[in-house]
Amino acid sequence: MEEPQGPFCQSCGMPLQKESDFGTNADGSTSHEYCTYCFQNGAFTQPDITKDAMIGKVIGMMVAMNIMPEEQAKALATTFIPTLKRWRR
Repeated sequence: MEEPQGPFCQSCGMPLQKESDFGTNADGSTSHEYCTYCFQNGAFTQPDITKDAMIGKVIGMMVAMNIMPEEQAKALATTFIPTLKRWRR
């Protein structure tokens, strides 16, 4: 499997490849940092989600979409998600 090409959503890590993948800022412009699932109209769609909950959600999505097996998804998500802008502290 080839490595996905960035940019990546800085909340969930989804590759941002086509225009419809990108979220929107408060002024309606395209957010180049976050995907449409995480960020709409200048705000996070799940403002209270924790980093651990996001990791679990991402693992579930990758498994459900047959992107990779659960163990591989878990290894990727637990190392990649904490490096994203939303979760760095």
